[in-house]
Amino acid sequence: MSRPEEVIRTPSPSLTPSEQTKKQRRRKALRENLTGYAIISPWLIGFLILIIGPMIVSLYLSFTNYDLLSSPNWIGLQNYVNILTNDPRFIQSLKVTFIFVFVSTPLKLIFALLLAMLFNTGRKGTGLATTIYYIPSIIGGSVAIAVVWKQMFGRSGAINELVTSLGFTGVNWIGNPDTALSVLILLVVWQFGSPMIIFLAGLRQIPMDLYEAASVDGANAITKFFKITLPMLTPVIFFNLIMQTIGGFMTFTQSYLITGGGPMDSTLFYAVYLYEVAFQYLRMGYASAMAWILLVVIGIITLILFKSSKYWVYYESEGGR
Repeated sequence: MSRPEEVIRTPSPSLTPSEQTKKQRRRKALRENLTGYAIISPWLIGFLILIIGPMIVSLYLSFTNYDLLSSPNWIGLQNYVNILTNDPRFIQSLKVTFIFVFVSTPLKLIFALLLAMLFNTGRKGTGLATTIYYIPSIIGGSVAIAVVWKQMFGRSGAINELVTSLGFTGVNWIGNPDTALSVLILLVVWQFGSPMIIFLAGLRQIPMDLYEAASVDGANAITKFFKITLPMLTPVIFFNLIMQTIGGFMTFTQSYLITGGGPMDSTLFYAVYLYEVAFQYLRMGYASAMAWILLVVIGIITLILFKSSKYWVYYESEGGR
């Protein structure tokens, strides 16, 4: 009886020291990546479930007729067509929101920069003053402040009492279409604490050597501001501009609680109209389409700001632009 042939196995070549080192590095990198994903997993899961998931559902609903009480009925682009061609209140809300954003955002940034420069002097008490001026940014968007603001600018409010005591006739600030939006703009501008803190941090990063050299050359305070402070702050200005613009388009509380979008839709912010369509008229498909239009509008404006930044934003690491 013949013996079966033995299978001859060739031993695998051993890894060289450099290959072993590379393998160990890959394993270490994999462990570090897995550790990082494990740490951020709560945020990542929340992001997928609470943001990406609802966005996908909202995108689907924007192509349907859905009233929360029955199943969604697919209607294609009809919601978008109706919004853009047959909804005058949509046009009004977009107009009011654009006016609000393009007036309140520059004013807020100007006041924030002025206060930041004032508090950057290093004088005694500036820390406490900075904290006090930051408080409106914390509480300014609350329901309580909106109610107080409504009472202040009401027919018999504190503002009219002050105006009357000076010998002038009181104005129905909130009930007048010509002044109602100004009241809301003033409230938002009052909340300049957040960009002020960011400006203050940016001012403290500007090298003092630049100011000393400018003083030696005989530059005055105005020249230093426009030739040193403003160019060096342009990255911070750009950041604040982006954040405040996006936040302005999503403003809701002030208009909804103080004026309710009135009078005569003069303060009908886009977010307020979207809320009315969704939760008062139960047109969730239509409201979803409005939300996606707002996203596109914000995206376009943000893209324009980013494209324009190369002409006016100065980055010291890149030698300026």
